[in-house]
This record gives sequence, structure tokens and C-alpha cells, in this order.
Amino acid sequence: MSKAIFIRNASQLVTLQGSSNTPRVKGEMSELGIIEDGSVWIEDGVIQAVGKDEELLVKYEDRLSEVEVVDARGKLVTPGLIDPHTHLVFTGSRENEFNMRLQGATYMEIMNAGGGIHATTRRTQAATHEELFQQSFERLNQFLRHGVTTVEAKSGYGMEWETELKQLEVAKQLNENHVIDVVPTFMGAHAVPKEYKENPDEFIRQLTEEMIPKVAELGLAEFNDVFCEHGVFTPEQSRMILEAGRKYGLIPKIHADEIEPYEGAELAAEVGAISADHLLKASEKGMKAMAEMGVVGVLLPGTAYFLMAESANGRKMVDLGVPVALSTDCNPGSSPTVSLPFIMNLACLRMGMTPAEVITATTINAAHAINRGSEIGSLEVGKKGDITIFNVENYMKLQYSYGINHTDTVVKNGQVVVRGGQLNEELSLS
Repeated sequence: MSKAIFIRNASQLVTLQGSSNTPRVKGEMSELGIIEDGSVWIEDGVIQAVGKDEELLVKYEDRLSEVEVVDARGKLVTPGLIDPHTHLVFTGSRENEFNMRLQGATYMEIMNAGGGIHATTRRTQAATHEELFQQSFERLNQFLRHGVTTVEAKSGYGMEWETELKQLEVAKQLNENHVIDVVPTFMGAHAVPKEYKENPDEFIRQLTEEMIPKVAELGLAEFNDVFCEHGVFTPEQSRMILEAGRKYGLIPKIHADEIEPYEGAELAAEVGAISADHLLKASEKGMKAMAEMGVVGVLLPGTAYFLMAESANGRKMVDLGVPVALSTDCNPGSSPTVSLPFIMNLACLRMGMTPAEVITATTINAAHAINRGSEIGSLEVGKKGDITIFNVENYMKLQYSYGINHTDTVVKNGQVVVRGGQLNEELSLS
């Protein structure tokens, strides 16, 4: 049983209380539930009390000698950050493509030339389980240093059963061995393998009749994702793949309208997807449909930034009532970053979102994007003791001083795992 933790005297304690059942929309995204001089008591990994420091001092005055005190004076305290869209498990980098892109090559041109997803797929297919585990483990360490306590992790760099299975098994092992919670998504429909380019129906048959049933039987994923994009999977093919996953208990997610308008947002609403991600080219009709159905829009401004593309219209989505979340889209081709705080900066600078909205988008709304709103994403009694402490006095300064990792302390399941910006070596995280 871990020692109780008393986080005290936060300059601002962002609670985001009251949205465990549904994500926040419109003006709700700016209502952070801030407590000044706020404190949190965590015991057995669970939040036991949240309030003004003086209130908790009275409540726990007889136990102060036995608790670990974390001084948050002059600092910002938030729920642990949540990254709801990553391609965590992979090997290899693609800096050569970065150079090609700077010389004018497009994303699809690079992929059609044998780069892109296919380049990472070749390397991931060739990698051993242990190689993938070690590299992804270190990636999680970097996420943790940036204040992230939960990540979603997609497969998709296999596009054949053995490697998809390997990625999902690595994700499971990471979840069991790293302090960060890893939430698995099956994305066998990341692209059509070259050998099936002239016969995509056969690959879709393998996905829907062989791979998806096996993933469900083995309990290796909670979600089923598809890249609905011109030249990848059509809306009709995407619907077939998502409905096959639902038949076996996998919740639909969708990469939608990233490169051109393709009715992916509309499809997400029609199939009841938990989230639609990217959405750079989503139509207003699609945005409104998502808002009506409560589909979380997971926006990835780092991807647009790295691809030198126009960002998704986050401001419009918030105003239309789409529950917006934010993510790194950590992957080797279009967003090689683990810095969710920088993504928050970009959302303000490139998508017109406010500092308050991006806090909501990386906590409680991100939790809802991975079906975890009742467990994490806000500081409320009964939720996991996942907390990030930033070395700034208020949430606006977190976005004002951009491109800096302000993470000072991270508490995961009631344990201090990052202190003074450094990993707690007692937890053997490296």
C-alpha cells in the first residue's frame, strides 16, 4: 500500500469537476473549476479529497505526520495529461522524408514512392518484440516527463496478422510494466498493403473476417480504427471495417478528412464512433453531425505543423458544439513528438483555441475520447490519483511561454513518478 500524498497550496488547482459522464462542449470547455490555494489528498492511488488547503488541513489534521507532502506553492496543478491518439509502438525514423517534404514532396507522393506508412511497416515487421518494447518504453518515459499519464496506442504498422499481433502484444506489455496507462486500438486498416493494391477487397476480407475476430478473442484492443482517405480506404470500405469491429465489441474510431474532404466526419457520426481524428478538411455538415452525436473531435495540430499544412479549424468546431480533444499523434512520419504541452501551444497559436479550452481538451475531453471519462481527466473524489504539476503560476502562462516543458512533478496512481522534471529512479523506469 503506497503512502498517502498531500499536494498543497497550488497557485491554481484545475479540477474540471462535473463532466465524468459526457465531454465538455462550447462554453463548458472554458470552465476549469479552478481552486486557488488548492490541495488534493490521495490515498491508495485514489483521490480522497479536493479543496482549499485550509479545508483539507482541518479534515486531515490528525494524519499530517504520516503523509508525503508535495509543495505546489506558486505552481499550476491539473489532472494528468491524456494523449488519446498515438502510434506508440514502432521502430525507425524517417528524417529523409522530412528533407523531401521541405523540397516540395507531398505526403501521398512520399507514400506512393515507398515511403510513409510502408517504410515504417517494413521496419516494424522486421523488429523483434523486445526491440519494439524497449524503444516504446523509452518513448513512454519521454511522455511522462511531459506530464502525460495515459496514452492511447494504435497498431497499424503491420498490415498483416503477425506484426499487428506483435504491436498489440507489446502495447499490452507496456501497459503492464510502465506506470503510464496504455489504451490499445487495433488499426490494421492503416493502409492497403502494396501486394493488395489491385485487390483491396481481399485485404478488407482478411481484416473483417480474420484479424478483427482474433483481436477480439484475445482481448488485445478496445477500439477499431481506419484511415478513411482518398487513396486509402473509401467511406464505404471504412464503414464495413468499423461495423465488423463493432460486431466483435470493438468501439469505432476513424482517421477522417485529413488530406481532403471525404465525408469521414459524417461517417463517424453515422456509425457512432467515439472519436473522429485529424479533421483538417472536415465539412461543416460533418462537424455539425459530430456535435449532434457527441463524437469527440481529436485534433492533431502537430501533424499539420510538421506537414506544413493548414490546421484543423478548432475554433469553429468548439463553437459548433463538437467536444474537442487534442493529441500529439506521435508517429515517425508526420508527428515525431511526445510533447503534448507543445501541442497545446499550437492549438492556441494555429487553431484559435483558448488556453482554458486546451486544458479541457487534454484532460477530461481526451479521457472521453478513449472511454475513460469516469476514471481520469478531472480531479474528483474516487478518480485515479493522476496529477501533473507545472512550474507556472497559472494556466494562461502555460500557453504563453510556448515550446517549453514546464512539467515539474507527475503523480500517477498516487505515486510521485516525476520530481523536479526528472523520473523517479526508484520506479526503474529507464
